[in-house]
Amino acid sequence: TATWLPKTFIFTDGEDEALAKHTGNVVNTNCSAAHSRQALSCKMAVEYDRFIESGRKWFCHVDDDNYVNLRALLRLLASYLHTQDVYIGKPSLDRPIQATERVSENKVRPVHFWFATGGAGFCISRGLALKMSPWASGGHFMSTAERIRLPDDCTIGYIVEALLGVPLIRSGLFHSHLENLQQVPASELHEQVTLSYGMFENKRNAVHVKGPFSVEADPSRFRSIHCHLYPDTPWCPHTAIF
Repeated sequence: TATWLPKTFIFTDGEDEALAKHTGNVVNTNCSAAHSRQALSCKMAVEYDRFIESGRKWFCHVDDDNYVNLRALLRLLASYLHTQDVYIGKPSLDRPIQATERVSENKVRPVHFWFATGGAGFCISRGLALKMSPWASGGHFMSTAERIRLPDDCTIGYIVEALLGVPLIRSGLFHSHLENLQQVPASELHEQVTLSYGMFENKRNAVHVKGPFSVEADPSRFRSIHCHLYPDTPWCPHTAIF
């Protein structure tokens, strides 16, 4: 908590006094708690606006079921300039998504583009984020999402790829619960930017890593992963041998 937590903003759809007291940077989006297209886009719109306000160099969106390896993330971003057009992440589909774009009240046209799945996390440079402003700032993100009737992560891809013509940079270092996480080798964990957990084909889906915590105590394996990567963390059992 002495390093990055005080600088971390947690976006939520409800009041959480305990969390706010602990971190001090809880942003209540006042969006619906539903997992609907509109609710997700509402939250992404608030995140985007807060990023633009902040003056920071990189906008990285991750879900609450992601583990973020900050060392690997910083290493990845250091190979790009924040002033350039950078949209980096991992697609969940093996082809561009097909959508119908509402051009006017009674006119639509087909559109296709790649998008980085929000479930694995993605990053956008400040230079690109500023160019997205006409379709993303203020209330525009919500209306842009309605134009193609797709969720928040698809809408980001639509703005970047279809409207601005900037291609997605694919990275295999981002991971969502939509892939088999047991295929991520423990020997390569230090290189991965994001990891996830959940269910995959009706089975528990998590990174296979030996560690000081049992599966019952650490079902996501995030604590075990963290102690594998950062063994000097005060709460990691120091007798553990990996």
